[in-house]
Amino acid sequence: MIFDLESVLRDLCDKYGPIITIRIFSTITIFIASPSLAHQALIQNGAAFNYRPGPVTPSCIMDNSNSDIGSSSGNRWRFLRRNLTSEVLTPSRYKSFGHTRKWVFQTLDTLLKSHVESGEPVPVIDHFRYAMFCLLLFVCFGEKLDEKVIREIENMEREKMANYKRFIVFILFPKLGKFIFRKRWLQMQEMRRQQKSILLPLIKSRRERKEQIKQENRDENFVAYIDALFDLEIKEEGGRKVGDEEVMILIMEVLDAGSDTTSTMLQWIMANLVKDQKIQENLYSEIDGVVDKEEDDDEIREEDLPKMKYLRAVILEGLRLHPPSHYSLPHTVVEDIVLNGEYLIPKNAMVNFMVATMGRDPKAWKDSMEFKPERHLGDEGEVIDITGSKEIKMIPFSAGRRICPGLGLGLLHLEFFVANMIRNYKWVPVEGDELDMSEKQELTAVMKTPLRAHVFPRRTIN
Repeated sequence: MIFDLESVLRDLCDKYGPIITIRIFSTITIFIASPSLAHQALIQNGAAFNYRPGPVTPSCIMDNSNSDIGSSSGNRWRFLRRNLTSEVLTPSRYKSFGHTRKWVFQTLDTLLKSHVESGEPVPVIDHFRYAMFCLLLFVCFGEKLDEKVIREIENMEREKMANYKRFIVFILFPKLGKFIFRKRWLQMQEMRRQQKSILLPLIKSRRERKEQIKQENRDENFVAYIDALFDLEIKEEGGRKVGDEEVMILIMEVLDAGSDTTSTMLQWIMANLVKDQKIQENLYSEIDGVVDKEEDDDEIREEDLPKMKYLRAVILEGLRLHPPSHYSLPHTVVEDIVLNGEYLIPKNAMVNFMVATMGRDPKAWKDSMEFKPERHLGDEGEVIDITGSKEIKMIPFSAGRRICPGLGLGLLHLEFFVANMIRNYKWVPVEGDELDMSEKQELTAVMKTPLRAHVFPRRTIN
């Protein structure tokens, strides 16, 4: 029997109200389903909800530490987040990754062409995951890694994500968990050893290369995220440098946050476009009308993406109906907080926000379980703020001070890859396959039955 926590929580919210409290021994876990209460907590009381209850991200749970951005709090969190946003997540840096996105799409396009030639269905999520790892590993390490290494890292990440729910017990029982769930603990430790054996040699190699470039007084055209990590000095700890294992966890955080979420989101969007051919053709018509007919490039220019309003609506609707994570990473408070004058959030409670429930709220969205990109166009679309700063209707990237810093880059990747795939190919269902839109919870909410589709070229592609 599979225990569906989300359905149980929704039923409890319908019966008892927008906040549900569950106590497991001494741990108090609170789930908030109300958009207005989430806005009070994350925006109006953002400073109070700015903390994490220790390790909450996959790599930090495995390491039993809180040394990455998502799991840290206080000055350390601000320091690490500032480094990430200034070195990787700025508009100028987005632009510098342009050649990398082009290379990754060419890699993906080659895979799709092979299915055109063979007539075999595309195993969509497999190709999307590989493409996202190619992209993020280049951003992190500043170079194209061998396919064998990329596949090893991808397989390692998939095992970690698939087991994330099983490892959550080590958040609830940080001291006793390793004894109560001994077999699970040993499995996690083996995965940790594998992680080190693959990533630490890459980190060491990049560090040596960086030192060599420095000694030779040479400039490098592309500065990777790892280079910025090598230069970090933790002032609160005497200005010490960040060690290789800490670098590994911070690199893994980027892979955790950007690979599975983006590939999962791409699959959900493409599944809806395969399911509704009219929406797919509407999107293609917009793309075809925006792209310069005289341009013979295989990829859409990124400066054309903002002109595609229907494309943005398709992406937003995918994020509303199928947010990659149905819950935000847990928050905590360091003092008692009262919301709406009646709901007490006790000190040290673990607070979770039900992201999918809010985005599918029938009180906020007409036909809330239908995929309708048009709802994000016109007057209604103009007032929807996915950051939640004005009001919360959908927060696929969370909201407030802990909002995902990669929001802008994530949207760019979704728009870029969806636009190029629809421009180049018509995606149709596999005859005899019933499109299954049901979900399965891992770290992200994946398709229970992975999407397969046939692709047919829309134009002559070099």
